[in-house]
Amino acid sequence: MDRSEIQKRVTSVVASVLGIDPAEVLPASNFVFDLGADSLKSVELVAGFEEAFDIDMDADKAREVQTVEGAVDFIAQYVK
Repeated sequence: MDRSEIQKRVTSVVASVLGIDPAEVLPASNFVFDLGADSLKSVELVAGFEEAFDIDMDADKAREVQTVEGAVDFIAQYVK
């Protein structure tokens, strides 16, 4: 899976979980400060990413990721 496909799926999951327009989900967007995610939404994002990519991530490390681009980089490690 190439990076652009990962980006599209991440954007879709973020928009769905946070209830926002996908156009608001930019690579540099911070989940908490820019997109309004709280701790519960962070857990939901991790679960959404795992489902969308059919992967099992280290949840603690995944929750340390702060930005959309960081999530793309993190997920790319699992889907190579």
